[in-house]
Amino acid sequence: MTMTKKLFASLLSVLCTCPVAAQQSQDPNEMVAYLFTYFNSNDPKDEQICYALSDDGYNFTPLNDGMPVIESDTIAFTQCVRDPHILRCEDGKTFYMVATDMRSSLGWSSNRGMVLLKSTDLIHWQHSAINFPTRYTKTWKNVIRVWAPETIYDHQKGKYMVFYSLRTSDRNSYDKIYYQYANEDFTDLEGEPQWLFDAGNATIDGDIVFNEADQLYHLFYKQESGRGIYQAVAKNLTDRWQMIDGNVEQTKEAVEGVGVCKAIDGKSWIIMYDCYGNGHYQFCKSDDLKTFQFVQNTETKGKFTPRHGTIIPITRAEKERLLQSFGNHRQPILTGFHADPEVLYSTKTKKYYIYSTTDGTPGWGGHDFSVFSSTNLIDWTDEGKMLDVKGDQVSWATGNAWAPCIIERPTPNPSLREGRRKGSSANQMSLPWGGGGGGLQYYFYFSAHNPQSNRKEIGVAVSDSPTGPFVDSGAPIITDADRPKEARGGQAIDVDVFRDPKSGKYYLYWGNGFMAGAELNDDMMSVKKETITHMTPKGGTLQTWAFREGAYVFYRKGTYYFMWSVDDTGSPNYHVCYGTSKSPLGPITIDQDHYMVISQRPEDGIYGTAHNSVLQIPGRDEWYIVYHRINKHFLHHEPGIHREVCIDRLTFDKQGRIIPVTPTLDGPAPLVVKK
Repeated sequence: MTMTKKLFASLLSVLCTCPVAAQQSQDPNEMVAYLFTYFNSNDPKDEQICYALSDDGYNFTPLNDGMPVIESDTIAFTQCVRDPHILRCEDGKTFYMVATDMRSSLGWSSNRGMVLLKSTDLIHWQHSAINFPTRYTKTWKNVIRVWAPETIYDHQKGKYMVFYSLRTSDRNSYDKIYYQYANEDFTDLEGEPQWLFDAGNATIDGDIVFNEADQLYHLFYKQESGRGIYQAVAKNLTDRWQMIDGNVEQTKEAVEGVGVCKAIDGKSWIIMYDCYGNGHYQFCKSDDLKTFQFVQNTETKGKFTPRHGTIIPITRAEKERLLQSFGNHRQPILTGFHADPEVLYSTKTKKYYIYSTTDGTPGWGGHDFSVFSSTNLIDWTDEGKMLDVKGDQVSWATGNAWAPCIIERPTPNPSLREGRRKGSSANQMSLPWGGGGGGLQYYFYFSAHNPQSNRKEIGVAVSDSPTGPFVDSGAPIITDADRPKEARGGQAIDVDVFRDPKSGKYYLYWGNGFMAGAELNDDMMSVKKETITHMTPKGGTLQTWAFREGAYVFYRKGTYYFMWSVDDTGSPNYHVCYGTSKSPLGPITIDQDHYMVISQRPEDGIYGTAHNSVLQIPGRDEWYIVYHRINKHFLHHEPGIHREVCIDRLTFDKQGRIIPVTPTLDGPAPLVVKK
C-alpha cells in the first residue's frame, strides 16, 4: 500500500474539480485501474468483503477506510464470508462475485456453502446463499467444506461455470475441485456438483484463466501435499486437465489463494497469492504463464491486511464511481475502537489532546486509557497508554477503565500541598506537585471498578504533562455514598470536570441513571460534600431528552450548557441532548423545541452518536463537538463495545441555542494553525 488517505483525498479532489473540457477528453470506458476484492483476517469481524484500488496492479490502497463494503451478516448463513472472487461478465457491464460462506472460528471443516452476488455498478449487490446439505439432501448431505468458489465463462457452453473445492465427511475423502453452471440470473446453481480436477491429494483454491496466446485454459491451484501453487492446462474447461511440473510461487513461504489477472496492457499477467503464514500478499509478473518474475510483497498496515482475494481491471468511470462511494473519509479521527472521548487544549504544549475509553473488549473490560495529540484536530498521533487501572498505577481499582475527563490548572500554592484530604496513601504523597504556583498541572478523572465495594467509583490522577506520567491519588474521590439522596439506581461513572469562568471555582459532575454535581475542594481531589446536588433533568423520553449518562458542561456568553446522552450506548438511537442554566449547579432548563445536539444519520451509515465533549478554540467563538459513534459493521453484533471517535463543528443561532449537528463522514476542514 503506497497511497495515503491524504493522497486519496487529493485524487478525489482532482477528479471533482478538473476542467470540463479535460474530463471530456478522457474516455470513461478506458481501463485505468485495478479493483482488489479481499477479506482481512480470521477474526469474524474481518471475514467480510473489502475493496482496494491500484493504478499499476501491484500497489493497492484500501477503500472505505479499510472497512467492509458488503456486510457479511446480510448475505451469508454463517454471517461471515471469505475468498471473494470477482468477474466482469461478457457484456462488459455486469459483475459476478462468489465467496465462501464460512466462519473460520467454527473450524476449518465447518462451512457448507457459498454466496453468489451480482452487480451492475460495483456498489450495490444482489445476493443468494446456497447451503449444500440442505440443497442436495441425498448426495451431498455430508459436505463439510465448500471452499474458495470462482466463476469463469464457458464459451463452448455459453454459460458461467462456478468451480470450487469440496470435501465430505466420508472416509478417505479429500478436497477436490468440482463445478456447476450458474442459472441465467446468477442466483442459483444448476444440477449437482461435478468433478473437475484434483491432483491425487487435497487440491484447493483453484483459479482459471484463458490464454489467447496458446488457446488453453490455465488452472492454478494449491496442492496441499506439495505445499505450493501448481498449474494444469486444458483445451476446454471440462476436458481432462494436464498437470505441469514446477511451482508458480516465487517464495519459500507457505502460500494459498492464488489469483491471476490479465494486465491492462493486454500482454502481461499479474499473479498474486496469499503468504498467509507471514501476513502479506506477494505479486509476480508473467508474459507467458510459464515463467514468473517476483515483483514485490504488499505492504500491510493499519486496516489493510488482505487475505485470499482477486483483482480485475476497471474503467475510469468505474474508478470514479468507487471513489465517490467508498473514498476514504477522515472519520473516525482515531485509529481503532475508542469511546467516551474527552478533548483538551493544552496551553503548555499548544496542542489538542483526546483521552478515551479503550473499546472493543467484551463487557467494556478495558483497563487502560489512551491519549492522542493533534495540532489541526484531524491528524492525531497516538501518545500511548497514559494510565492503567489494572496494574500498580491505581491501587484501588482492577478494571473497567471508563469515560475519563481532564482539566488543566495552574499549580496550587505550596500551602495547598499540606491540605490534601485525609486518608492519603503513600502513593498520593508522591504526586508531582511541582514548585510554587508558576506551572501547570493536569487532573485526570476517571471511573473504574473497585473490588472492595464491588462498585464503579471515580478516581483522579495528576501529572505536570498532558501525556503523563500520571500518578493516582490512592483512593476513589467519588463513591456510591456520594449519591444524591434523590437519585435512584445507576452508577458513579461518566465524570466531567468544569471550571466556572465567572467564579474561578471547579466542579465535578457524574452519574449513570442520575446526574450529580458538586464543587471541588482546592486540592482538586475531593468535593465539598455539602454542595452535592441532584441535577437530573426532568421529563423526556428515549426519543427526546431522558437523561442516561455522559454529562458534559461548558460556558458560553453568560450561559451554562449541560449536555448528556440519551438511551443505551449500544442503541442506534443513542444521542446527545442539552439544557441550559444560569448556575454551574443548575437547575437545568430544557427548551422543548430546541434540545437536540447530535443524533444518528442512517442514510450515511452513522449510528449511536453520543457521549461527547466540547472544545472551544482559544480566543475564538469557534466550537467543536468530539463524540463516539457505533462502528456500522457491528450495528447488530456487540455494537456497544465497537465504537469510534469523530469530530464535527458545533454552532449556535443568534439566541445562543445549539444548532443540531449533522454528523459527517469527513469531519471539518483541518484547523489552520496561526503562527
